[in-house]
Amino acid sequence: MEITITKTTTPKTMPPEDKLGFGKVFSDHMFIMEYEHGKGWQNARIVPFGRIDLHPASTVLHYGAEIFEGLKAYRRADGGVQLFRPMENIRRMNRSAERMCLPLIDEQEALDILTTFVKMEEKWVPHSFGTSLYLRPFMFGNDESLGVHMPHHATFMIIASPSGSYYAEGINPVGIMIESEDVRAVRGGTGFAKCGGNYAASTRAGERANQKGYSQVLWLDGVERKYIEEVGAMNVMFKINGEIITPALTGSILPGITRMSCIEVLRDMGYEVSERLLSIDELTDAMKNGTLEEAWGCGTAAVVSPIGRLCYQDVEYPVNNGKIGEITQKLYDTLTGIQWGKIEDKYNWIVRL
Repeated sequence: MEITITKTTTPKTMPPEDKLGFGKVFSDHMFIMEYEHGKGWQNARIVPFGRIDLHPASTVLHYGAEIFEGLKAYRRADGGVQLFRPMENIRRMNRSAERMCLPLIDEQEALDILTTFVKMEEKWVPHSFGTSLYLRPFMFGNDESLGVHMPHHATFMIIASPSGSYYAEGINPVGIMIESEDVRAVRGGTGFAKCGGNYAASTRAGERANQKGYSQVLWLDGVERKYIEEVGAMNVMFKINGEIITPALTGSILPGITRMSCIEVLRDMGYEVSERLLSIDELTDAMKNGTLEEAWGCGTAAVVSPIGRLCYQDVEYPVNNGKIGEITQKLYDTLTGIQWGKIEDKYNWIVRL
């Protein structure tokens, strides 16, 4: 695919790396291309970062025809830049697109687009360990008419945001509230797709948790309100009586790339990982009798986020005395070591630019 490039005439300066935060500063350029039914993807281009025009009747504004991804570009100690498992993000985006009736993108072409864009924005990849260039590919339907139907026109874009260290003050375990009222998704719905509606539906419970002093919520399934699903915007894992458990992918849980990587690393280390249904009753019993040894969330932003306390029905239970666990620390050290090029990538996950 030919990509035309128009460079900005007013390049910006990146703020100090300890002041970046997340998703507040954007790089100089963005990628755009359009889809038309019967003609396919066309007009691929990298242009100066800026606002976009949308018709007021655009499909995305009325019917939520939108998907997105999140991945990072990392700066190695030798100054080079690399991506972590980008093809898995591309494949997941296509699965999301299929569910939301949006057009697919050829996997190799998508990887070429992504690497071309990151090379263009390479100066925006910060150098400090723990920092990164966050990449946000997204797609939306934009037919200029009302009516619920499969979009015949769509736009695919990539924007980039240099991001500070998620753990600038160290890895501190967080508090999580188990949500028993709202649900995030149900089997047969869009839970496995990375679409904006899933996140919009989670906001109310997240706000309630924040007001009570908890960082995120732990979701139960939407049918029986019985089985553990995800924690906030991340997948979740537990070590109970020596068994490492993560909820099975039943169709209502996002198939996280960090989740997949954690499972592969843990099994390579010799741990047995169970992907199975985990009921709130089983988890509550483990919290009460002390067999819940560790708990952590896993996702692109944090890599792993240790859980130090869990609250269910207004009763709070400590996890590992509120400290990061041994396995959680191993996972963080291994995955971040691979991502920033500090340790060998024996899994062939890294794409160097």
